Amino acid sequence: MTDTIIEADTAPATALWAHDTGVLGEQSRRALLELIKGPYLSGVTAPSLWSALLADETALRSRLHELFLDLVIDRVGEFAFVRNVSTTELKTPNTVRTAALTFLDTAMLLVLRQMLLAGEGEGRVIVGQDEVFEQLWVYRTPDRDEADFARRLNSSWLNMKNKLRVIHLAGVDDRAEISPVLRLIVDADQIQAIGAEYRRIAAEGGGFDADTDEDVTA
Repeated sequence: MTDTIIEADTAPATALWAHDTGVLGEQSRRALLELIKGPYLSGVTAPSLWSALLADETALRSRLHELFLDLVIDRVGEFAFVRNVSTTELKTPNTVRTAALTFLDTAMLLVLRQMLLAGEGEGRVIVGQDEVFEQLWVYRTPDRDEADFARRLNSSWLNMKNKLRVIHLAGVDDRAEISPVLRLIVDADQIQAIGAEYRRIAAEGGGFDADTDEDVTA
């Protein structure tokens, strides 16, 4: 008599479709995907994914480490993002892309970060577009007329909102709230190096191309 062998269903309880071998729940998977897509996961705008991230933090860190990524979490500000692992023990690949920013993009990023740090003790930091632009006019070179430079400033403002998502329009008079993620999205060494160079350029009265891409991770 021939024995009949019946294979047991070995699919994990977390399977979402046939032959799915994933061990994370659906919301944790979506949180992982949001982190990898970037630029960050917000607990304010995605509370269910934020809860899943905190509940499955250890497992998510492990998955990210397999991709040479570190997980950075700010529990107070309720945001998280990933960055490439930096270690002296081995040469690791750059998994996440760096954003290509123009000179004015980077300068605006620094101005917004400075405003955020200056006003953090007061809760939400909301600034006016004109306040930000005023600090950047020092970088207008003689070959750029005011209309052209204003257009470039507006383009950078839109990049802050749509590309990097470090500002969220407050809905009144072109005012915007600065996201607390900006404290960590560019590290202190980069801030110091870029800031020193920009102060030098401003003191010398120009000498840059507003369209030049800066080597900034964001």
